[in-house]
Amino acid sequence: MTKKPEDLRSARWFAPDDLRSMGHRSRAMQMGLDGADWEGKPVIAVINTWSDLSPCHHHLRDRAEFVKKGVYQAGGMPVEMPVHSFSEQFLKPTSMLYRNMGALEVEETLRSHPIDGAVLLGGCDKSTPALIMGAVSMGLPFIYLPAGAMLRGNYAGQKLGSGTDVWKYWDERRAGTITKDQWDGVQGGIARSYGTCMTMGTASTMMSIADGWGLTLPGASSIPAPDAGHKRMSAACGRRIVEMVWEDLTPDKIMTPASTRNAVTVAMATGCSTNAIIHLIAMARRAGVPLGLDDLDAIGHTTPVLANLRPSGKEYLMEDFFYAGGLLALMKELGDKLDLSALTVNGRTMGENIEGAVNYNDDVIRPLSNPVYHEGSLAVLRGNLAPDGAVIKPAAMDPKFQVHSGPAIVADSYAQLKEIINDEDYPMTPDSVLVLRNAGPQGGPGMPEWGMIPMPKALLKQGHRDMLRLSDARMSGTSYGACILHVAPEAFIGGPLALIRSGDIIEIDVPNRKLNVQLTDTEMEARRAGWTPPPPRFERGWGWMYSKHVEQADKGCDFDFLRTEFGAPVPEPEIN
Repeated sequence: MTKKPEDLRSARWFAPDDLRSMGHRSRAMQMGLDGADWEGKPVIAVINTWSDLSPCHHHLRDRAEFVKKGVYQAGGMPVEMPVHSFSEQFLKPTSMLYRNMGALEVEETLRSHPIDGAVLLGGCDKSTPALIMGAVSMGLPFIYLPAGAMLRGNYAGQKLGSGTDVWKYWDERRAGTITKDQWDGVQGGIARSYGTCMTMGTASTMMSIADGWGLTLPGASSIPAPDAGHKRMSAACGRRIVEMVWEDLTPDKIMTPASTRNAVTVAMATGCSTNAIIHLIAMARRAGVPLGLDDLDAIGHTTPVLANLRPSGKEYLMEDFFYAGGLLALMKELGDKLDLSALTVNGRTMGENIEGAVNYNDDVIRPLSNPVYHEGSLAVLRGNLAPDGAVIKPAAMDPKFQVHSGPAIVADSYAQLKEIINDEDYPMTPDSVLVLRNAGPQGGPGMPEWGMIPMPKALLKQGHRDMLRLSDARMSGTSYGACILHVAPEAFIGGPLALIRSGDIIEIDVPNRKLNVQLTDTEMEARRAGWTPPPPRFERGWGWMYSKHVEQADKGCDFDFLRTEFGAPVPEPEIN
């Protein structure tokens, strides 16, 4: 035990024999507590993203009780504290608009209350980075508890993968190859339990990244949400966080440059979501690790995709991954591509955690000698169209578009884009490049998941199922196709994407990491002289604050004033 009871942060609220602390104690007693609950015991925040409009987190109200049980078992005092729920399906215009709000809420909730450590309950897309960004900025010991993936979908004897099969069958519905009844059957069978998407979408990607970073109990990210083991893991989180408080095992000892490289390597090997790029940069920088696009691309160059999971893989889903050995087995296959000396929240090293891991199915979790894809899941492109970078997922696209050029078809808004893609007679060829702009961090607003542009009806009816698409938006991690995303700087603030016109020739070269438009610098500058900035998206409230301070995609879309190096550290609050 490193800390003594009198060193606990919560003791500043409860221990002194003075007027203010008497008020804290009496109000705790008002809730039915007494000194035996808090005297000499760590106070553990159970930070919960449950809500009635968050299907991915619908079981977290129950899991919080198991965490509390574990905290009690280890001699701590649990306090459940709700934060923003990040309902990916119902939150408009996009949950990404509120990721930084959630991070700020977590940080200030932990700072302003008598808290010694925290268990963070989340899983759906933006909840993982928001929880971790806020907690690491506060600096208290914490464990991240991943919500886990839902069960496999099923319809007419076929496995369904959330998101991935939605896009697939929607294209077939629009092409007229499936009926309304079949579409309704997919709708009823694709989400069969609580939990996150069971493809390697953004939710599973971010939970795996947290696991690979050493921020979860070993292998916790792979446990399906409805599995009884998920409840046992929740209680184990409660027990372990109490130990971490006494050990003073703070996040700066875990989120190091070495463990950050591990997290990126794991992301690439899983066939991760393109959203991982933005969140990895934001989380790392909160921890004081200067991660950038070039670092991510370099690791991607040397890390093959080993998880044969949709959408990068062709067959399997997260439930299959769990039965095959889960993330621990995948990390065991990665071997010396990981820094096995990195410390994790259970107090042991990554090497110790994966020592006994077994791969039970080498088609689900491939060995290095037989990868799903020879390089990592993501690639970073640069050129005169994206001087600060853009992202593509080569493992989940038709290979013929990796080196391609074609004429642009430009849409300035999603409404205009829908008119183009729903027009069966719109003039285009399979070589055309669909461009959506003004959908970035400020232009979206909030950088919505509009980047997986649906295939146009004009090409669907000809039998085509992929084409090159380009935007400053994001796309769902469950998506697939030849989609170039996160173009930075975004069009809304005058990035080069704002200057192109329909008919301009777009060139992509994934092997050489190039993205250009066939325009000279002189032509670009002439167009810039005639460009008029669009009016602001917000004039008040959170949106106004967001627009004033959000950074571009290549910097993680964090707020400029929440960077680690911004200003002096925030002092501990005065007790009153």
